[in-house]
Amino acid sequence: MLAVYFFVDDIASQTPMEPKGKLAMKTYFNHTGRLGVVVTGLVLVLLLLPLSTIFASTNSGTRPVVIKLTAGITDREIQLALNSLPDAGGEVVLPPGTIQIRQPIILQRNAQTLRGAGKSTILRLADDANCPAIILGEPVNHPQRVVCHLRVSDLAIDGNRLQQQRELWQLTGEGSEIRNNGITVQSVSDSTVENIICGNCRSGGLVTTLGVTRLLVRGLTAFGNQFDGLACYLTTDSVFENLSLHDNPGAGISLDLAFNHNVISNAVLCANDLGIFMRASRANQFHNITISNSHHFGVFMAHAELYTAGGVRPAPASECTQNAFTNLSAMNCGSAVFRVNNTSCTNNVIISPQFAVNAKGGLSEARPDLVSVQ
Repeated sequence: MLAVYFFVDDIASQTPMEPKGKLAMKTYFNHTGRLGVVVTGLVLVLLLLPLSTIFASTNSGTRPVVIKLTAGITDREIQLALNSLPDAGGEVVLPPGTIQIRQPIILQRNAQTLRGAGKSTILRLADDANCPAIILGEPVNHPQRVVCHLRVSDLAIDGNRLQQQRELWQLTGEGSEIRNNGITVQSVSDSTVENIICGNCRSGGLVTTLGVTRLLVRGLTAFGNQFDGLACYLTTDSVFENLSLHDNPGAGISLDLAFNHNVISNAVLCANDLGIFMRASRANQFHNITISNSHHFGVFMAHAELYTAGGVRPAPASECTQNAFTNLSAMNCGSAVFRVNNTSCTNNVIISPQFAVNAKGGLSEARPDLVSVQ
């Protein structure tokens, strides 16, 4: 069926754009994979597709392009829609419903947004897919550039982990160092992940790594993932707030390898193996953290270790130092609430803690006075 759509300057008013310049053409895809042609100079969209399959709206330059996808789309078509966004960026909007994922959805160009309809938009990893659901940044082992101003929001991810065979995406070559998380964020700056649910993923729920700066994560729920709900490596100057991380066999939050100058606030960590695992973490702020029913420690703080011919020694610059916890509340942990496992972890502070009903007490230190309690 031949359908003719108008591109509009304002969706509410349905006012067509004024033609600008010479004829320009752009390719889009519908949910069946057939091609359509957007002729912006003529403000007509000629699409060989059933009516109401896809609606794309744009503007003369003052607002970003928005592509709205409807029910029945595939992961491939989501990726094609993202790839079709102009260099200036834009937004791809997903419909409610469950979408099977057999290959990761990748945002690797500046100013791209992927938005769902809330928890009713579910990206479910297909059996044997063995891949991340979403990658923010270049999908390679060692990214060569930083991608900026990305946004993913308002959707849920079902990692279907019992039907995945391995933790790593590719067996060899590029992607062989990328783990099968719900969302992998690598070498990204000034970006946002908001109102996301990550459950039952083969590795972690949301993982940041390889040089992430000024990331805002707001409204993350992560549960039942093979390892951690939230894991952060090589991440600085970022904010994580309004977190619900529960029933992860690893840690609710795992912080390791240069996690520095970040803020984590308003987090509820329940029934994880550990509440917070920390190594190589410096000058971070934790506000209003509630930990309950951890199988072992509420917070476990340590340095990394090197195994040498002369024995085991601390890895350089891997200690935890200058971290502050304000309003840390914990109860019913299987081990001590707050364990400082190595004497290298100094100058940390706990302000106004509330520890109750814990099998092995509140603060446990490798030697006294490693942590200041106020």
